[in-house]
Amino acid sequence: MRGKDVIDLALADHASPLGTILLVHDAAGHLRALDFHDYETRMRRLLRLHYGAVSLTRAPAPAHTIAALDRYFAGDFAALEAIPVATGGTPFQRTVWQALRTIAVGETRTYGALAAQLGSPGAMRAVGLANGANPVAIVVPCHRVIGANGTLTGFGGGLPRKQWLLDHEGAGNSPRLRFDPVAR
Repeated sequence: MRGKDVIDLALADHASPLGTILLVHDAAGHLRALDFHDYETRMRRLLRLHYGAVSLTRAPAPAHTIAALDRYFAGDFAALEAIPVATGGTPFQRTVWQALRTIAVGETRTYGALAAQLGSPGAMRAVGLANGANPVAIVVPCHRVIGANGTLTGFGGGLPRKQWLLDHEGAGNSPRLRFDPVAR
């Protein structure tokens, strides 16, 4: 018998140009997590951190989520805005994740610039930690945040995927973006 504090969520796989992605959604159809199949352990850890005990049951993802993701990968970048997202996390983390959604497609922002946007210019590390705890990759575009010197920095799905996403969105040719293949 499960305790009453267990949150029931559904888990689905979806093929993408970046490999299989894992989609976690609630009964209302809100996306709670999106991660890559080879980072499932990370995704489950983030779910526990944000929600406590979680029960994941295999079920199809909502059709609107699948359609929006497919449109995004086909080049309709605005399609992601239609995906309803619900996240746990602290109030500060949720503020950072909301700010991430304001970074336009094709643009990047540094951790420092994001901290300044939030009115806390000295909170670069806190912003970086919140960025790294984002459970909804791609839709909440943490991949658009780069290092102060223009280099790619950590991404929960790996730097090659981050580079692919930025190139796909048209930011890969940005003069301030430099990718060091050694950092992969």
